[in-house]
Amino acid sequence: QREFAPVLAASAVAAGANGVFIETHPDPDRAWSDGPNMIPLDQMPRLLKRLVGIREAAR
Repeated sequence: QREFAPVLAASAVAAGANGVFIETHPDPDRAWSDGPNMIPLDQMPRLLKRLVGIREAAR
């Protein structure tokens, strides 16, 4: 479920993960598969900026 993906990614980064796997798509609701788990592509810059900030703070 896509609503959990940002929180899980942030938790993983805060816990020291060196990387995350995030499925993304320009229009997840129209994706052929895994749409409910995908983050919309236009939300990725904000999410990645947040994850980098968490990583820097956790160092």
